[in-house]
Amino acid sequence: MKILITGGAGFIGSNLAEKLSSQAEIFIVDDLSMGKKENLRNVDNVVFYEESVLNKDFMKRLLNRENFDYIFHLAAVASVADSVKRPQETHEVNFMSTLIILEILRKMSNRNLKKFVFSSSAAVYGDDKILPKKENSNIQPLSPYAIDKFASEKYVLTYNNLYDIPTTAVRFFNVFGPNQNPTSPYSGVISIILDKFKKNLNGEMTKFSLFGDGKQTRDFIYIDDVINALWIVAISDSTFGKTFNVGTGNETSINDILIIISKFLKMELNIERMEERDGDIRNSVADINELEKLGFVCSYTIETGLKNYLMKLKLV
Repeated sequence: MKILITGGAGFIGSNLAEKLSSQAEIFIVDDLSMGKKENLRNVDNVVFYEESVLNKDFMKRLLNRENFDYIFHLAAVASVADSVKRPQETHEVNFMSTLIILEILRKMSNRNLKKFVFSSSAAVYGDDKILPKKENSNIQPLSPYAIDKFASEKYVLTYNNLYDIPTTAVRFFNVFGPNQNPTSPYSGVISIILDKFKKNLNGEMTKFSLFGDGKQTRDFIYIDDVINALWIVAISDSTFGKTFNVGTGNETSINDILIIISKFLKMELNIERMEERDGDIRNSVADINELEKLGFVCSYTIETGLKNYLMKLKLV
């Protein structure tokens, strides 16, 4: 079995590669603009290409030569703020790369492909006040990032229906865990918070910049649960042409995250309060009923996920 993971040196991609490397030959395409090759240090049976998914000729040669069983398209500029600053540049990666791959697949003969899984985002729901977010909830994208993700979704599912390419899409809520890069402007808030705690534990008294009042909520899901969800969606016979939320179904505020980590580490963090950022969403939580119908069960709560993350960072 051959599996392609675009953006495979990044946070989610590298964890997925590590999980699947025992049962398949893993191929990774990543230009390392966000990912790190060292994230793959525990991954065996991997073929790595430092290349852009926007390189049409390269992607065409690779897809035709290897004829993958599964493709997980994770490559993206995963930052709302960056898409607001650089809409055209981020559009190339967040939308055009998807269309490039779909078009190559459409023109291939004798495809082995069992499933193309596109990674979308809960950002597509925008700031709609109706919670939890269901797959058929109102779509109100507030940023170029969210627009590109939703447009890519529609193309992915349409190629399933029009051209019989086996596709599905997942909308990630707020994923956290090992291999998140806290120094990156694209990083998740939990990895940034933990990095600040780690520096303070080492005697470097730093502050955490809290945008807004900290009462904004997110559906934080631990990376191991995300990897499990991705594989369930990939191998299921009932996911073709459909989109699935990937979350826990539980809301947690940024303030609560700070309290939980402070309890584990027995210290508090200095907070620098900042104005809310443009494009940020106030509240978000997933309805995961459709994912649960496939057999998905969350193994981690926010507390157990954070504890496991802290243990892997050797902070507890």
